[in-house]
Amino acid sequence: MKFLFPFRSSLCACVTGFVLALAGPAFAQEVPTYAPPPAMPEAGTKLPTVVLMSMGGTIASRGGDRLNITNYGGKDYPRVNPEDWVNDLPDIKGIANIVLDDQRAPQDRVATETFEDWQRVAKKLNQWAADPSVDGIVVTHGTNTMAETAYYMNLVVKSAKPIVFVGSQRPWTALSGDGPRNLYDAVRVAASKDAWNKGVLHCMNQFINPARDVTKNIAYRVNTFVGVDVGAIGFADPDQVKFYREPVRRHTIGSEFAGADYAALPKVEVAYAYRDAPDYLIDAMVAKGVKGIVIEGTGAGSATTGQSEAIKRAQAKGVVVVSTARTLGGRVQDTKRRREANIVPGDNLVPEKARILLQLALTKTSDLAEVTRIFNEY
Repeated sequence: MKFLFPFRSSLCACVTGFVLALAGPAFAQEVPTYAPPPAMPEAGTKLPTVVLMSMGGTIASRGGDRLNITNYGGKDYPRVNPEDWVNDLPDIKGIANIVLDDQRAPQDRVATETFEDWQRVAKKLNQWAADPSVDGIVVTHGTNTMAETAYYMNLVVKSAKPIVFVGSQRPWTALSGDGPRNLYDAVRVAASKDAWNKGVLHCMNQFINPARDVTKNIAYRVNTFVGVDVGAIGFADPDQVKFYREPVRRHTIGSEFAGADYAALPKVEVAYAYRDAPDYLIDAMVAKGVKGIVIEGTGAGSATTGQSEAIKRAQAKGVVVVSTARTLGGRVQDTKRRREANIVPGDNLVPEKARILLQLALTKTSDLAEVTRIFNEY
């Protein structure tokens, strides 16, 4: 019996090795073939022309050191100019001919956030879109309000060409900064023929989302942007830009608001619903002359009892009310109770985007049926 155990041990080892040898190929992971970065094009190569427009933001900011990823920009550090991106990231010259357009707010303002900025940029984007020599446009922007700006441009810029918004969560100078990769990918998307006729797009962290659906949901992490309800429609993968779905809501060349030069928009404000939310905030909005109010409602889009009474008073003065949900997901539906209350359902738009759409709708009509039609189509 003394020699049996070593023999059994050796036998087990042999059998185990034989089984693993057979199983090995089934569990082996295929290693992707290395693909070198695109080389600079040869002289005479025809590349698409992409406009690189700067509206500022973190991607155009510097920090005091490489570990400064939350306290940067402002008057303390020089901003990153558009030409700095091209000099620091020459790889984009292998993708497209780059035309620079600096549309940043003055240095003494924190971000590009006023309607005057939107008006100026929308006019310029319409001009670039009409230029036959331009194939696509990339717009850099601060991430805090980028989704709003992108959605506004999605409605007012008349273009079949790709317009791609991009930013970063870390300054250009940061360790492991996401700006260079995001910018590189955004240029790739703007240069892609597959990106045409999809409206204004957003590309960060390799995800491509329509401007209508994308929203920021994390303060500092690089995976902050997601498509509410529907998710990404494509990806800027290392080997190619790949789309899987098409946006179905009206936008850009299909938008009834596109191509116009809006000097101003009607006043619309957002009222947040929460337990015991009072009526006087809505009354104050009406007293200030608002033409529309977006309710960021609880659950499926409900206002509080106090707010409901204030809504009736506002409607009696001609104010149009739209209901959205603070859940940031799911549609506000067209129910019998909502119709009886003369409240327009905001579908699955987040309140800040519902506000933009209502402002544009009110430039044309205050008829509830027409406003409802607009919210159903955009």
